[in-house]
Amino acid sequence: MKQRFLLLSRYAIFAAALLVFLAGQSALASTVVVGTCKSGLTSFSTIQAAVNAAPNGSTIDVCPGTYSEQVTINGKSLTIIGVLSGTNDAAVLIPPAGGLTVNASDFAGKAVAAQVFVENATAVTISHLTVDGKGNALTGCGTNLIGIFYQNSSGKIVDDVARNQILDSSYQGCQIGLGIDVESDSSGPAVTISNSSVHNYQKNGITAGGPGTGVGPVMTITGNTVTGIGATAAIAQNGIQIGYGSTGKITGNSVTDDIYTGGTVGASGILIYASSGVTASNNSVESTQFGIVTVSDPTYGAADNAVINSNHVGGTQAFDAIDLCSNGNTADSNSIFGSNAQSGVHVDDECPGPGATPSGTNNTVKNNTINEPCAGVLLGSGTPNTTSSNTFFNVTFTTLSGNSCAAGSAALTGLAESIQNHPALRPSPFSR
Repeated sequence: MKQRFLLLSRYAIFAAALLVFLAGQSALASTVVVGTCKSGLTSFSTIQAAVNAAPNGSTIDVCPGTYSEQVTINGKSLTIIGVLSGTNDAAVLIPPAGGLTVNASDFAGKAVAAQVFVENATAVTISHLTVDGKGNALTGCGTNLIGIFYQNSSGKIVDDVARNQILDSSYQGCQIGLGIDVESDSSGPAVTISNSSVHNYQKNGITAGGPGTGVGPVMTITGNTVTGIGATAAIAQNGIQIGYGSTGKITGNSVTDDIYTGGTVGASGILIYASSGVTASNNSVESTQFGIVTVSDPTYGAADNAVINSNHVGGTQAFDAIDLCSNGNTADSNSIFGSNAQSGVHVDDECPGPGATPSGTNNTVKNNTINEPCAGVLLGSGTPNTTSSNTFFNVTFTTLSGNSCAAGSAALTGLAESIQNHPALRPSPFSR
């Protein structure tokens, strides 16, 4: 009898443990749905309600439709993905009625109104969503509008759209309005932004930044289409910016239409600012003021040792297709054209970093094909640099010493001429 009792007790303990284990597994991960396009799953009417209820590691399927809300993910690992339903495909996140409200702050303490805010989380994926800032109702320059905002978080932003992160025309001179922004001040979380469309932003399309001490996010930015608002006197835009200690690779993106007509600073397609060891390769950069730029900063750090290779840079307006305003960079096998460009590649001595060495030293410019800029290679005063095996067509000078190419400027008009007479103009980064 005693043995039977012990055996039954053991069965009971085992069964209880099994139930606890299964319940724990259920609590660890699940798939839920926002909307009514999938049966058999727990359903929610809003994305935020699903985020709040879903256990860590869960997937949230978002049915096609329009969702008027702001979404915050704090500390959870989640996948949020728009799903197809019949012939309907678009899950669109728009501002709530009455506009966006402050739901975050950046590391500088500035207010942020983010449409999707991911904070202190790992392995968060946002996929197949359209984040539309139209109707944000923000006024003034005090609150930064961001479409998708990762802060001290890792994960993927893939197959998304970020559009209309822009204020009304009265406030479009404010240095805010980011389509996608990733910031980190510790441990270098890895974030991939891929195959997404970013357009009609105010300041920057895609931004990644740290505090300037080398602990920013580690980025993979690949296969995206980033389109600025075109020629404007309101603001100097940047299509993609990695800066202030971020690192990573910018590959296979299409960046267009970042042109500032104000004449005091310049807009750029790809800006590497105070971040070293960044690779920019196989990108297409068209119709921008600066094409691809590295810029060191005496306070926030150097932008040294970049690899800029196999890019197609065309239609550059007035500045340089590739501007190396830092040290130890390699510009290799790029295809460059455009009659309004000051130079194909500028080895630039005008951006002192935090050390005593001036910018524009120890750079390598080789195997590039350069057609029609004023100077094929423009060499500032920094030495040594290596230029070899570049191919030139229809340039005024194949190689020219100095930081400007004014020869032939009588044939230029408007913005192009004014910029060539003011060579010290620099890109305008987004700063926190």
